[in-house]
Amino acid sequence: MLSSSTTVILSYGVLCGAVLACLGMIWADFRRQQYRLAQYPIFLFNRLITRLLWRAEISGPLPVQPGQGAVIVCNHIGPIDPAFIALGTGTSVHWMVAREFVDMPILRWFFRTVEAIPVGRGGIDTAATKLAIRYVQQGDLLGLFPEGRINDTERFLLPGRPGAALIALKARAPVIPCHITDSPYDGTLFGFMVVPTRTRLKIGKPIDLSPYYDNAGDREVQVELTKLFLREIAKLGGVDKFEPELAGRNWKTADNRLPVAG
Repeated sequence: MLSSSTTVILSYGVLCGAVLACLGMIWADFRRQQYRLAQYPIFLFNRLITRLLWRAEISGPLPVQPGQGAVIVCNHIGPIDPAFIALGTGTSVHWMVAREFVDMPILRWFFRTVEAIPVGRGGIDTAATKLAIRYVQQGDLLGLFPEGRINDTERFLLPGRPGAALIALKARAPVIPCHITDSPYDGTLFGFMVVPTRTRLKIGKPIDLSPYYDNAGDREVQVELTKLFLREIAKLGGVDKFEPELAGRNWKTADNRLPVAG
């Protein structure tokens, strides 16, 4: 029979071995991803909470090669929508976020770590647009919500804004449509943390914009492509015949609840 001291030593050894094995798995996973060291803990926490609390499921990984720049467009039904899209990537996605949220002390560190792009709500933010284009050109992923705000109405999709088309054309990058179902949202900024759901993310095929690259500044081209993006998002949501609408040139969000702009 083993002595009590021997049992303690063996138990301690087993525990240390389990911890080292766990750390080894985490390190191997980190090496496979393309996150910076400061971003990786956020990714791990996101993967844990989205799978456990919101039982998230996605249709597959994002159809892009490592280092390939692309613009992701998606419907917007909750403040945590970017967290589900992150499950389909192995790298950080840049999101255009309303400047007042980026500057909030409680959120500033997070948005800077994930390299969000601060954007003004009024009109076109030229500096933010140029930064977004530069990120995509250097091979990064950019996420945009063409609706421009959380859709808490009965409409399937809100009117779209042409920012995604402009950026994708200028950066000469493909656009990947996505559709989210049952994202947690209770009408408040942080209430989603206690809303259990069963969220589904469906990822579509890349949309090749190369025939339109030489007409990047054409407003009509941007409008038609925006409608195309909205139709593809609708198809992923099960609506094959959807007639999208476009927001006016000077359209802006109707409230300040939403952190992500499109």
